[in-house]
Amino acid sequence: MSHHLDTPLAAQNGQLFIDDLYVFPGEGSTVFVMDVNSDITGVYAQPGFHPEARYEFKVHFDGAAFEDLTYRLSFGEPGPDGQQALRLHALTGPDAREDSAAGDLVLEGRTGQPAAGGGVRVWAGRAVDSFYIDLSLLAIVNGAVAKGIAADLSKWRPEAARNSFAGTTVESIVLEVPHTDARLRPGARVGVWCATKLATDAGGWRQVNRAGYPMMWPIFWPGDTDFSNPANTRHPSQDFAADGGHIAGLVAAVAGAAGTSDDPRGYGEIVARELFPDVLPYVVGTPATFSFAARNGRTMADNAPEVMMSLVTGTAVPSGLTQSVAGGQRSSAFPYVIPA
Repeated sequence: MSHHLDTPLAAQNGQLFIDDLYVFPGEGSTVFVMDVNSDITGVYAQPGFHPEARYEFKVHFDGAAFEDLTYRLSFGEPGPDGQQALRLHALTGPDAREDSAAGDLVLEGRTGQPAAGGGVRVWAGRAVDSFYIDLSLLAIVNGAVAKGIAADLSKWRPEAARNSFAGTTVESIVLEVPHTDARLRPGARVGVWCATKLATDAGGWRQVNRAGYPMMWPIFWPGDTDFSNPANTRHPSQDFAADGGHIAGLVAAVAGAAGTSDDPRGYGEIVARELFPDVLPYVVGTPATFSFAARNGRTMADNAPEVMMSLVTGTAVPSGLTQSVAGGQRSSAFPYVIPA
């Protein structure tokens, strides 16, 4: 989702705002990364993870409409050192879709330290943000989408692009599941999304935010800083019925205004069906790439903003940034992020 919102309200709710989701191969494993609580706003209101929230990775298999595997992380209150206890549960089958299901405890640990259990590894804590984009370019694109006009790139200078996220940090959750896992074996075709959920006064849970494809909120719903958009709380299986026509119309308007498609309405429909349901596809054990050629997982090096802005506008949108601009903000070894 790349949901880094540059507003004071985003900072207040940062612990529940999902900034990015990544899925890629690790060391004989599949790696899931969820970033939340960016300090792009200047100062995040509350450091760490929300102690009354759940952070969940959802996995669909073989194009299924519903998840059949959920990895659920929960955190305790911060101690004097700022660290938090963490617990990871796995839920399978129908339980993967039930907030009331307890699941199986996989491991326990603390933030800022690696934790392991049953071949699974987790690291959670403050990390350098590997995301990169020049926000002035995003403003051009999401402004065009909102108004249904062509993206005016006449004054955009890719050679002068700067990474607006240089020096920023996030709270990162890194989950590594080995290829020996019964479900996540090489060749398995999965769709992945993640969600934050908050305990309710009635004793249940409310989904607050979710992420699948990158850049969805910044492009289509940049003003949603208070979790009021219905897309936050719905399940991906409802995406196309609820918003497919709307997204198709937005894309068609931009492509039509730019004259980049002979059939703007048809192009809008194609893009909407590409983006919905909003789950990130990946074939376990294969190289991950979120690119013009293929969307198969997403690495922290991928230039996802350039891909998504080009897809939505129907024309090449050069970001001016390459993978090297954030090369020092990621690692090839566990935990794959750079602790801050």
